[in-house]
Amino acid sequence: MTASNEFPARISIVTLGVCDLERSADFYERLGWRRAAVSSPEIVWFRTADSVLGLFPYEELAADAGVPATGEPSFRGVTLAVNLESPERVDAALKVAVEAGATVVKPPAATSWGGYSGYFEDLDGHLWELAHNPFFPFTGTGQLDLA
Repeated sequence: MTASNEFPARISIVTLGVCDLERSADFYERLGWRRAAVSSPEIVWFRTADSVLGLFPYEELAADAGVPATGEPSFRGVTLAVNLESPERVDAALKVAVEAGATVVKPPAATSWGGYSGYFEDLDGHLWELAHNPFFPFTGTGQLDLA
């Protein structure tokens, strides 16, 4: 089955609910990500290789979606991932994340599937995986080539 024009197979924006917008935006800037000029005091945007990351106050994001804000977030059944070109790049990226304020959840290690992977939490508990998958090559523009 292929994607239809009515529902294209793409993810344009991932928006994270955060407790302190400026503190979280500063964290992502310390990772080396650039805040987009269209950011405002209400929402902060970062362009990534494939999509856009938005940061929005947690309570306001819940209200926008029409769901209750249930207090302190816990594991949501979702992780975000950054794939990198080598295990050394995974280690270097994790070092940057920790220096920016992240907490290591699972140190990087060789995986059963032949890659190298570890996890960290951002300042609001969102889980990020840093991984090297030797079976997922990159395009010239830094996107995964999963043809």
